Amino acid sequence: MRRLMLCLVCLFAIGFPLHAQKDEHETPEVRSLKLEGVEHVDVQDLERSIATRATRCRSIVLQPICAFSNSPTFEDKYYLDYDEFRRDVLRIRLYYWKRGYRETTVDTLVQRTGARQVAVTFKVDEGRPTLISQLTISYDTTLIGERTRDRLTLLHANDPLDLIVLDSMRVMFQNELWDKGYGDAVVDTNIVVNEAAYSADVWLTLTPNKITTIGRITVSGNQKIGLRTIMNSVTFQSGDLYRQSSILESQRNLYESNLFRMATIYVPPQYDTVKNVTIDVTEAPLHEARVGPGLNNIEFLQFQAHYTSYNFFGGGRRLDADASVGNLLARSLQGHGVFRNVTADVPDSNVSPFLQPTYNASLDFRQPAFLGRPADAFGLGAFTHRTINPGVFIDRGYGGQVTVTHEVAIRAPISVNYRFELNRVQASDTYFCVNYGVCDTLTISALRTHRSLSPVTLTGFIDRSDQPFSPTKGYVARFDFENGSELTGSDYRYTRLFFDGAVYAHQSRKPNVYSAHIRLGVVRAGESGPIPGVLHPRKRFYAGGANSVRGFAENQLGPRILTIESEELVKHAASIGGGRCAATVDNVQFCDPNSPDLTSEMFLPQPLGGTSLIEGSIEYRRPLPLPDPLRNFVWAVFIDAGYVGPGDFKGFQSIGGIVRGTGAITPGVGIRYMTGVGPIRVDLGLNPSRTEQLGVVTTALDHDGKVRVVPLSLPRQFNPVRTWLDRIALHFSIGEAF
Repeated sequence: MRRLMLCLVCLFAIGFPLHAQKDEHETPEVRSLKLEGVEHVDVQDLERSIATRATRCRSIVLQPICAFSNSPTFEDKYYLDYDEFRRDVLRIRLYYWKRGYRETTVDTLVQRTGARQVAVTFKVDEGRPTLISQLTISYDTTLIGERTRDRLTLLHANDPLDLIVLDSMRVMFQNELWDKGYGDAVVDTNIVVNEAAYSADVWLTLTPNKITTIGRITVSGNQKIGLRTIMNSVTFQSGDLYRQSSILESQRNLYESNLFRMATIYVPPQYDTVKNVTIDVTEAPLHEARVGPGLNNIEFLQFQAHYTSYNFFGGGRRLDADASVGNLLARSLQGHGVFRNVTADVPDSNVSPFLQPTYNASLDFRQPAFLGRPADAFGLGAFTHRTINPGVFIDRGYGGQVTVTHEVAIRAPISVNYRFELNRVQASDTYFCVNYGVCDTLTISALRTHRSLSPVTLTGFIDRSDQPFSPTKGYVARFDFENGSELTGSDYRYTRLFFDGAVYAHQSRKPNVYSAHIRLGVVRAGESGPIPGVLHPRKRFYAGGANSVRGFAENQLGPRILTIESEELVKHAASIGGGRCAATVDNVQFCDPNSPDLTSEMFLPQPLGGTSLIEGSIEYRRPLPLPDPLRNFVWAVFIDAGYVGPGDFKGFQSIGGIVRGTGAITPGVGIRYMTGVGPIRVDLGLNPSRTEQLGVVTTALDHDGKVRVVPLSLPRQFNPVRTWLDRIALHFSIGEAF
């Protein structure tokens, strides 16, 4: 054992490049690399610790080409360096030694596979591990509680003596003391190994030393940004307890302000009860502007402009202005060449509104350190829009909002928001039913007139996850309370509660991740006001989709209604009730939606939304044991469940009540490709094959010649599943489901 350690010390003392490659004409190309016998460590991490590499395809996109071509245009070539190859044996033994396997042996095999090509194999015999027989942690119980101690204890008795994990554990305990104001706290480790018994006793001694505070704060590098603006971004001041979390959070705030290209908070090493802090910044451009024209055959000539001031009148205030205008020159260009003929798309003679310009504009202002409080922020915004689709709809609206945010703790803000919006949609009954999921005349009438949607919202959020794109431990949670009433100036009167939370955990020293997710919501429409009992479609709850119950398409779990073209209905449906099936308001109700000639493909299910929501998911993720460039693939298995229904939870008294129409449990599997901006995700959810009884609506001409939405007298027994492939719901998206 002493000889091994002496060799390793000499090896690292002389130094060596991990990727040194000899001349490709002198050494053979490594076409494959295998590590056999690896069971108790991460084989991919072990591969990254050695210098020998195998030739690999440059990109997963080029993989089909690499299967037929060995050209260096498509492959990264690696050649066998015999000196590094011999050192790799010691590297592997050192890797295992640090992880508690102190008697690991490595044999090698090099086989020729072609002209100047070889396959390299490292045969690893891991040997018997050295186990921890006793782990003792000496600490002040008044500073660290039992739950915190258990959370930070990564090693336990009978675990292998993993020096990497032990050092991480030491750093975590030290950071915990630093975050309590003990900036000179140290954690010492002592290990006594009994080689004959393959055991070790481990001691951790936590010495907090004296309490430390923030002393002098020095700022350098700023030119246009005032000192007060910088200090408003940091969460500490002179005299506060020195907490490492405050230092890190302050540095993050400086970066997120967009005022600086670089921001570093440095605490010089100093064994003293007072810690002086240096803030070094490099300022970024304080203004951003862009403008550009556009031309297409649908919206004709357009212009778009954007402006941002990151230090509006000083103090780190931010102003964002966005504006776009389109449908310009529509009267001159429409119907010519490739341009859309708006007149032909409009069924009546009133084409003028569809030839007028469209626009979208917004103005947002943000004041950090509101009322002199660094943890508070104030936001103010205004917006207006006019969008059209000729012959389909004209959507007009305007409004504004004001927000006050208070940072209760790090990554735990609470905010109050008031948003006033006055909106009107000019469209046919068919448009509302198909695009909004609104098929009742009362709600359609409200959406057609100028009605205000003006709620006050209280939002609380906390993020204790370890990373933003694909968390492996911790939790996140969000709570919303929303109310629209006469006091808030809202024509839509309602009260809405919503909770969304997720928790993540992973196995120690393994990349496997367990996660769980829950969403709860309930909304009640007010029975007073200009439109009593009417709930705006945006305030209803929906389930199904890539980030919800993945056995269903987007928003397809919950209350739905079927729509069908009247021509198809009249052509294939039989008459019922003693009437005649015809495409008129008075007669279309006598069409039988369950006629044998009507297939499920003729009906389009439209989500109506619900007034209550219960949704939960559990998921397990694990990397696939693949070589480069495929090692970034992760597979997942999940079970999603959801229920969308009435606010009084009628029909929720039993599992049978859930299965009969508004709820479901859907298992599934998925694959993720991890990138720097989050995972690219493909999920396959299994839809429960079942027959639902859904209402049916169609369109028909009324006595004035206008198209109206008409409900049929009978519901349809609807089941879109014909084969097992119809039960598979495919979802492609970026980012984890939760």
